[in-house]
Amino acid sequence: MSASTVVPTPAATGQSAATIGAASKPEISERWADAELLPCQLSAEVAIARFTVRDLFCLEVDSVLDSGCAQSMDVPLKANSQLIGWVEFEVIGERLAVRLTEIY
Repeated sequence: MSASTVVPTPAATGQSAATIGAASKPEISERWADAELLPCQLSAEVAIARFTVRDLFCLEVDSVLDSGCAQSMDVPLKANSQLIGWVEFEVIGERLAVRLTEIY
């Protein structure tokens, strides 16, 4: 569905992480300067088939839901309910993360 973007590691390019972060930061035009720091809500949504209100009431801490999606399947990424790209879930240590695979 979409292709991943490979970002070179600091070791591979001979640069420090700070240099890569500064180099990859997009330029913000002056007209966006006031809005740059406004909060927004990001969501990566995975559909759960046949999920009922009863299932919702039965949820507890450490509940596991089977989405039927493969770990590498792209899911929509939304900012304030507007689709802005696609991500895939990834496990890093004991944390669940998302990797951006496409952005509009």
